[in-house]
Amino acid sequence: MTSQPTHGKRLILCDCSGTQKIDPEEISASTGLSCSKVHTALCTHEIDIASEAIGSGDVIIACGQETERFQELAYDLNVSPPECVDIRDRAGWTTDKDAPTPKMSALIAEGLLPQSEPKVRDITSEGTCLIIGTGPVAIGAATQLAEVLSVTLLLTAADNAPMSSSFDTVKGQVTRAVGSLAHFEIHFDALQEVDPTGRGVQQFTAPQDGAQSHCDIILDLSGNSPLFPAHEKRDGYLRADSKHAPSVAKAVFDAAQMVGTFEKPLYVKLEESLCAHSRAEQAACSNCLNACPTGAITSAGDHVAIDPLICAGCGACSALCPSGAIAYDAPSVDNTFRRLETLARTYRKAGGQNPRLLVHDDAHGTEMIQLSARFGRGLPSDVIPFAVSALAGFGHAEMLAAFGAGFADVHVLLSPKSDRDTITREAALAATLSGRAVPLLDVADPDAMSDALYDATPSIAVETPILPIGTRRQVTRTATKALNPNDIIALPETAPYGAVLVDTDACTLCLSCVSLCPSGALADNPDMPQLRFQEDACLQCGLCSNICPEKAITLEPRFNTTDTALTQVVLNEEEPFACIECGSLFGVKSTIEMITEKLAGKHAMFGNPDAAKMIQMCDNCRIQAQYHSTDNPFTGAERPRVRTTDDYLSKRRDH
Repeated sequence: MTSQPTHGKRLILCDCSGTQKIDPEEISASTGLSCSKVHTALCTHEIDIASEAIGSGDVIIACGQETERFQELAYDLNVSPPECVDIRDRAGWTTDKDAPTPKMSALIAEGLLPQSEPKVRDITSEGTCLIIGTGPVAIGAATQLAEVLSVTLLLTAADNAPMSSSFDTVKGQVTRAVGSLAHFEIHFDALQEVDPTGRGVQQFTAPQDGAQSHCDIILDLSGNSPLFPAHEKRDGYLRADSKHAPSVAKAVFDAAQMVGTFEKPLYVKLEESLCAHSRAEQAACSNCLNACPTGAITSAGDHVAIDPLICAGCGACSALCPSGAIAYDAPSVDNTFRRLETLARTYRKAGGQNPRLLVHDDAHGTEMIQLSARFGRGLPSDVIPFAVSALAGFGHAEMLAAFGAGFADVHVLLSPKSDRDTITREAALAATLSGRAVPLLDVADPDAMSDALYDATPSIAVETPILPIGTRRQVTRTATKALNPNDIIALPETAPYGAVLVDTDACTLCLSCVSLCPSGALADNPDMPQLRFQEDACLQCGLCSNICPEKAITLEPRFNTTDTALTQVVLNEEEPFACIECGSLFGVKSTIEMITEKLAGKHAMFGNPDAAKMIQMCDNCRIQAQYHSTDNPFTGAERPRVRTTDDYLSKRRDH
């Protein structure tokens, strides 16, 4: 080896029984890692070599399939587990004749990036379980789970109570259910409990409405509609078809495991001060509320609130939030930008040109790539896979960051459970801003995925890549300027970028829009009647148009790439009115004149010419005039004369 590594760790290479070609010198030159010779079977007959390397510490093993084996080996050696990165399924196993070395180098460099641990919250389940259903299936499930859980069986039909003391039995109807694992709250109507006295078939008590209870786990075998939206994402809620025995058995098994303390990831973070949900009880942005499949996001006045126990981490709210008030945090958006930039930069450094990005989820997408690599054509050598935990969270800003960082194309591989509406909307917005298509691969066959990527015509990457640093809006602006030569780009109505248009004939410069603008895009001038606007800050939330009493404001979705978007421009201005008493400037001349015309001599309070003049006075002069007026409605009776000593002495008889 003649390369000069710049990184402290050592890369252990394996070609998996000679099924892939690896160039250690090129990888070392582009990643800065010291590379071992290329081994052929580190997981089997060369396990001693792997053991020695792991024992020495600071190693990365270029194998993803046998990660658990190497971690167990590290545990036996009482050392820290090694980092493992997959370059076989994602790069080495391919029918493409082009060398996969640039992609291998990029994937290895991405694996070197530090990964922050996600924030979590402990949830403790004590094993109280509510089973909803009827018939032998529900009773059998209750009997099995009663051995490990505290079970209550809610019968939904006119069945007799089972003769079992291992669990409780009730009858009734669930009217409302809220919460998640370890925090369920259930409301019932017509609730009946078993009467344990008497002979023969056990009877139930009289039905009662409005009952309420709590439990940790819900097993729904009723066959009715789910108790929750997107029920498959609700922790602690298990639902199965009572007519399908394997599904019931799996649900019973899963319920039995839900006892103890669990770590719930905190997927998103919320900055309430940035939220543009509403102001002064006037509705504005509701993107996250409309997109959340689980109902974890609710309105809380001027901002939204997120229940972290219900949030399933789909990421749609982060992609759609125009202000950045909601940001995905598992991992963070900054981490995503850093990964994209590292992949593109290392690929170019290793000699690759015009890389393509394949965005996929870390479950379905990873399996598709593995199957294609093992049994099919694999990925083309210029397609770099990019796994994300929340596919819907990879929005237009992330797509533009990929284009700006140096990727020629961005493909998104959908999974069966993907939020297609959000992804389609964000892909369309990214395509409009960048001038490049963002294909969505909606296929379930690994071969069809590979064929679509091989058949696609590659584009040309941007000549001067950007460094995607900053907020999502900042990265979007930087990338769009580098990709799209147009100064003004027309956008769809749902876009979070655009201009505010003001009908100057209707606008009275009341500035109510300024006081409520959540982003500060609209501003006033303290020295004169002016309405100013900074386009870069506008969220297109619609609050200004909703609040305008004159209906003088409309929105124009667009993206202004010029520097004028970063400066304040005057939308409307008028001559200020001079106070007729002191001459100080106040209000708007046209407004004061209009009010004078409507009220002077026509309203009871301004029928007197002197009173009408007060409309044309500043605040201070108006108060003075009101105080000294002869017909002041606030004037009291004449104050009594102050009594003096002479007044008292004049009444004394001895004086």
